[in-house]
Amino acid sequence: MEHIHISKKKPCYPIQPLLRKFLKHYGRDTLLHVSYDELLRFDNTIPLYDRTGKDTLWQSVLYSQSDFEHLAVALREIYALLKTGGEITEHLCVDRIDYCSFGNSKPFRIRIVNQFNDNHDYFYIKQADASRIYGLELEHILSPNRISYLVNRNTLVEEHIAGIPGDMFMQKQMLQKDINTIRLAKEFVKFNERCFVRLLGDMRAYNYVVDITPDFEDVHYRIRAIDFDQQSYEGRKKVYMPQFFKENNPIVELCIKHLNAESTRQYQLEEQVLMSRRIKATKHMTKELLDAMMKDEISDAEKVHQLKHELAEHYQNKKFEKARSMGEIVKISLAEMIRKNMQHFKRKI
Repeated sequence: MEHIHISKKKPCYPIQPLLRKFLKHYGRDTLLHVSYDELLRFDNTIPLYDRTGKDTLWQSVLYSQSDFEHLAVALREIYALLKTGGEITEHLCVDRIDYCSFGNSKPFRIRIVNQFNDNHDYFYIKQADASRIYGLELEHILSPNRISYLVNRNTLVEEHIAGIPGDMFMQKQMLQKDINTIRLAKEFVKFNERCFVRLLGDMRAYNYVVDITPDFEDVHYRIRAIDFDQQSYEGRKKVYMPQFFKENNPIVELCIKHLNAESTRQYQLEEQVLMSRRIKATKHMTKELLDAMMKDEISDAEKVHQLKHELAEHYQNKKFEKARSMGEIVKISLAEMIRKNMQHFKRKI
């Protein structure tokens, strides 16, 4: 397995006016009573370990009592905006605030607890990064998953995406006897296709989760991206294909073992058809997003040049070579998918 290079430090791209206009129009940009910068004013930190004593790379942060009281009220309001449109329930409290200095976004994770039954939930506060926001919105439009997030100035708020982390799933759940290997392999093929078509990169095992849902006869698997920092940033096309990351080898080997070329192509086509229908159902929203993305700078010229030529060769489509931005490359990729589907169905008829 060849090594796929990922930039260790990706710049944080500011939100430009066209994207800001899109976010306001669709209710993503709203007033928040606490900012990312305010959360940085903590006094101390405590390392956070999991149940087995392993360092999680997160730290619980401590504030002065007056600062925490202010933050707790504001964070409850944000959680209410995220979940109920703003209706605050008094029995919810901020139990803990964690901080991760590892990675590009340096997020804060807020733990919310229901005081009636001790049920808990999380949400995240990060620096607003335009490329990440494009990734979140493309996920919301093109995938089977709805995404809840809010933006205010330089602050981004994201909901917690529940599921078993991919690396943990491969270490434990994949070893169980009752796993449905065919359904899991099918879902990975579809996930791989979604990532490649919309150019979401770096989907190594710890950047997605596996959601397991009992079905009336068996179980259903859904793989969900949880990290959108690498939306249309890198220049190599393989960065956008989860199948090429060594961390995903166990599930890739499962696909090779249980799926033949015809089945794989069928599942890829199924996902392309679903994405094409979602684009059609949200055509005005998708157009506004892509219009903003095409005029935005979310990568450097060298990476844009490399990716457009690699995709032009991959698809045998010279339109990619005319792209001047990552947004234009994404638009051409989506158009290529729709065009191929139309040709496929014409042949069937």
